[in-house]
Amino acid sequence: MGQLPILQPGPPPLRRPPWLKVRLPGGENYTDLKRLVRRLDLNTVCESARCPNLAECWQHRTATFMILGNTCTRACGFCAVPSGKPDPAMDWDEPRRVAEAAAHMELKYAVVTSVNRDDQPDGGAAIFAATIHAIRERLPECKIEVLIPDFRGDWAALATVLAARPDVLNHNTETVPRLYRQVRCGALYERSQELLRRAKQFNPRIPTKSGIMVGLGESYDEIIETLRDLRTQQVDILTVGQYLQPTAQHLPIARFYHPDEFIAIKRAALRLGFKHAECGPLVRSSYHAHEQQEAAAASLA
Repeated sequence: MGQLPILQPGPPPLRRPPWLKVRLPGGENYTDLKRLVRRLDLNTVCESARCPNLAECWQHRTATFMILGNTCTRACGFCAVPSGKPDPAMDWDEPRRVAEAAAHMELKYAVVTSVNRDDQPDGGAAIFAATIHAIRERLPECKIEVLIPDFRGDWAALATVLAARPDVLNHNTETVPRLYRQVRCGALYERSQELLRRAKQFNPRIPTKSGIMVGLGESYDEIIETLRDLRTQQVDILTVGQYLQPTAQHLPIARFYHPDEFIAIKRAALRLGFKHAECGPLVRSSYHAHEQQEAAAASLA
């Protein structure tokens, strides 16, 4: 818990290239969804993490629900989600409200993520499981992807989530090993790798997924080595996107990757054996998530 890392004065921010331009939010679907999440007192990672695809996704009635509150017990250098000491009381009605929102949106694919809740004995795993069950009760045909924290290596908590049988188990690696201490406060590269390995061992039929950001100072060779590590854990789905500095208090952008470089990374990923790789400047973990799941499920059938 605590403050973002203190950054030393550096060069002025890099100017965004034209391929990173996004449209402002608006439209009837966007307005309707905004009202819905406010009425049900829900959080979305789209807003909390300042996702650049918010306008596109919300206009298509797609959102990533963020459970366990809106205060994270970690303060990662890349993330815009507020950090601090959350309310220790768990909101056990939240799964019902998420399911109500999913039903209102008539979702065929739901993505559920959370803040880190290191203050809780199970890291919030039971609420994840309850949310999966609640959505299934309201929408039996809806596919469900969960993007989970590392639960600080509590493998019983991981088993609680997997026993609820999500359609995809996602845990983001975020960056290369050399940058972990700087980028991911409170996380360990080896712990994330072990989580993905254990998830696949628990149920090989559940596709696993992970993602990284580029533009934080990593080398191309480090990217490829990280992808190799993920394939060693039998990760099925990969996402790679450009890191965008949410505020001046967060880690600076080292450089912008050209779209052609993302194409090269995608080709390398597919050669390594990923069932699906979504790589591009604006790619985020939940971007086109339903298409990723369909591709992975077909390959595992």
